[in-house]
Amino acid sequence: MPEIRVLPEELQNRIAAGEVIERPASVVKELIENSIDAGATEVGVDILNGGRRLIRISDNGRGMEREDALICFYPHATSKIGTEEDLFDIRTLGFRGEALSSIASISRLKILTAPSGSTLGVSVEIHGGELREVKEVAHSGTTIEVKDLFFNTPARKKFLKSQRTEIYHIVETVTVAGLSRPDVAFSLTIDRAETLRLPTACSMRERVLQVYGEEFLRGLREVNESSLKALISVEGNFRSSRAN
Repeated sequence: MPEIRVLPEELQNRIAAGEVIERPASVVKELIENSIDAGATEVGVDILNGGRRLIRISDNGRGMEREDALICFYPHATSKIGTEEDLFDIRTLGFRGEALSSIASISRLKILTAPSGSTLGVSVEIHGGELREVKEVAHSGTTIEVKDLFFNTPARKKFLKSQRTEIYHIVETVTVAGLSRPDVAFSLTIDRAETLRLPTACSMRERVLQVYGEEFLRGLREVNESSLKALISVEGNFRSSRAN
């Protein structure tokens, strides 16, 4: 009797999800990148119980039509590329079409979205990769709620660290996103308490000031070489972000 078998598609998706989503911070990173790719200038992150209970990402980006909202959870469904040639000119943070599919397969996920210029949108719920509910809602932008992460993959859930550790990784993820995009406003609320707020900044220096404070900023040197622009810390000048 043959010993090698092709796994059911549902099990394939759960295994693949583990390669993309390792912890709650992975969900936050992927969804923030989706928001930025959608042209968002404001991104809000809400967390409960270290991301185990709830991760909610809200943005004011372009949003999606009903048809797109229904297929965006399919493996390799993406608006970022369409041909092989597109792989050589990628200008977005995400392009593989794996993030939403992976997250939806290991959580109870809801997306509320409406296309730009419309307040009538759609709500789609998927539990463990299975479509549960689709209905029209009044909404603007996009909000994605991820509940009970890893509820159907107990082995993966078992390897999560303490709530404090998972929160640390989430704060770090939002902070890095904020530093990379000063033109986008970010907020982070943990267990209903605002932990981090980064208003839109005019420059990298202003964003660094928001995150690390004036004393740290004074210890940086600005570098402008060719297409590289950066702020480099001098020896001995280091500190954690204000959120940590």
